[in-house]
Amino acid sequence: MAKQGFTTSEDQWITLKDGTRLATRIWMPDSAADRPVPTVLEYLPYRKRGGTDPRDESTYPVFAAAGIAGVRVDIRGSGESEGVIDGEYTPRELSDACEILEWIAAQPWSNGNVGMMGISWGGFNCLQVAALKPPQLKAVISIASTVDRYNDDIHYKNGAHLSAQLSWAGTMLAYQSRTPDIDLVGDRWKDMWLERLEGQPFFMEEWLAHQRRDDFWKHGSICEDFDGFPVPALVIAGWADGYRNTPLKAIEGLGDKGKAIVGPWIHKYPHFAWPKPRMDFHAEAIAWWKRWLDDETNGAEDLPQMRAYILDGPRPALRRERDPGYWIAKQAWAPPKTETLTVAADGTLNATGASEGTGDIYLRSPLDTGTSGGEWFTLKPDAEIAGDQRSDNGGSLTFQTAPLAEEAVYLGAPELSVDVACEGDWENLVVRIIDVHPDGTETRACYGVLNLAHRDGNETPANMPRGEKTRITMRLDAMGYRFAPGHRIKLALSTSYWPTILPSPEAPGLTIDTASIRLALPLLGAHERITVAEPENPNPLPQYEMRSPEETRRSVEKDLVTGLTHYRIYEDTGLEVHPQNGLRTQEIRNEDWSIDPNDPLSMKGDIDWNIRIERDGWSVSTKTTTTMRCTNKDWIIAASVTAFEGDREIFAKSFEQRIPRDFM
Repeated sequence: MAKQGFTTSEDQWITLKDGTRLATRIWMPDSAADRPVPTVLEYLPYRKRGGTDPRDESTYPVFAAAGIAGVRVDIRGSGESEGVIDGEYTPRELSDACEILEWIAAQPWSNGNVGMMGISWGGFNCLQVAALKPPQLKAVISIASTVDRYNDDIHYKNGAHLSAQLSWAGTMLAYQSRTPDIDLVGDRWKDMWLERLEGQPFFMEEWLAHQRRDDFWKHGSICEDFDGFPVPALVIAGWADGYRNTPLKAIEGLGDKGKAIVGPWIHKYPHFAWPKPRMDFHAEAIAWWKRWLDDETNGAEDLPQMRAYILDGPRPALRRERDPGYWIAKQAWAPPKTETLTVAADGTLNATGASEGTGDIYLRSPLDTGTSGGEWFTLKPDAEIAGDQRSDNGGSLTFQTAPLAEEAVYLGAPELSVDVACEGDWENLVVRIIDVHPDGTETRACYGVLNLAHRDGNETPANMPRGEKTRITMRLDAMGYRFAPGHRIKLALSTSYWPTILPSPEAPGLTIDTASIRLALPLLGAHERITVAEPENPNPLPQYEMRSPEETRRSVEKDLVTGLTHYRIYEDTGLEVHPQNGLRTQEIRNEDWSIDPNDPLSMKGDIDWNIRIERDGWSVSTKTTTTMRCTNKDWIIAASVTAFEGDREIFAKSFEQRIPRDFM
């Protein structure tokens, strides 16, 4: 289909060495007829049709108009690509990517220089592929990703078990159960679909078999060899997302090869993310690609190593449209100087008084503490972002400063050290840093979690010495935050943060020596105030026809008869129609997390997905279920997939496994 300055096509296939054909969508600049052009590859399992179409169509036409080809490829076993997926960031996935790079560089329209880009999965694998040093790959842009697959992804966080792991396993089971589009693969669609349904794994089985940071997680974690990373990397994230730590860790590890940007955003591309202000990602990316893929002298290598949006007291809201704050730059990142807060005898946090504390305090948080914590990775700026923190404070031990006489501005990762004693084998410790507004409203600035069995590292967890005081040091998530004069800084400690993390099997609680508390906050230090351009188009995503409306529901319910607390999520995308290819898609997700606040073994997670894909005269759908239960010794997981052609069931499969808990 012709467009101004470029063409798009989906009729080229990449045949791998083993004969598997991968589906592509290519945006080709008209200028490729006159001279070879640079190329950007995005390589995902999320479907270029009925998946990432809107965001692809918001970006790759802009790249192509600027003379940069875009190649969007479905990972094998997804979308219209042949075969069956074998896991997440596997050696085969990365090897396939290297073959794709070879294919691109060999095309007559290619100048031989390729960049890789992506958010989340694509942000992960572009870093991982670069670490393999394929000669065609010259630079990457990685958004909402990780350099450490164990500690900064949806699986585990400092040894704590994230509920997002089950949620994502349910999502991927549903996603990978989707059929190819008959419009592209023709009569082969059903055979391809049945092969996919029969062969796809249930990712949770593999993830839960690796509860400590072993070789499974080290694979694909570029922090294992920062020095060997070969190409320039622009690493971007948002403070409202779970992947907020990666830009900081990337520049700490990569040095001059890394450039970092952190905005106020959720888990979205910066040119259409919320909360605003957005960033003109297109201009930023085009300059990056022109420098490293087309040898344009534009100063991209001289960009500040860190650009960050400093949040200035955003308030919790039903929807965070725009967060107050300002942009700063640091030309070279260095470990920040810190300000240490301690607990005085009167229970206040202070930076100058004696750390006398208020004595030893036993804390065992109700197991439903944390329902105002939002979600680990956020796709909308609503209840997915942490809300007013006061509702979680009843189950927490809290200390706060007096109203600040002067502003306090921080950028970096805070660190907490404290002496604790545990009468069980291990327990979780959760730390929140909170901005208390003058009217009492509380905004979470950052948080951190630690499974105390992992206190000395994530590779060799060990029981706590029962009843003995033990020094614990934990690094919290990074933050960029200004506490205004008149506000207070609050420190909240809890032993639960549900449903973000799942409870330990005994949930014994902790005795906390309040005099030992040291909270080191990273000072902003020397910096430059900068202006970051926002996109000219306030609505850059294409709008598709909706045959039925989308719907979102989130609720917390306390059953006063059974004692159970339920955290419920309902998402319906509505039935959407692509304006050019005519594919109609709808996805419905229903999650129910429940727990008895006094019983850690009552924890349950139930996730259902219904996905519908259709054209005139052709309709297919899948229903998937994913569940988790536990005993004090085991995790019990189960899943099912049922596929329908029209109203007729054509496939059914189930998984069930009991996996021992490993210090978790």
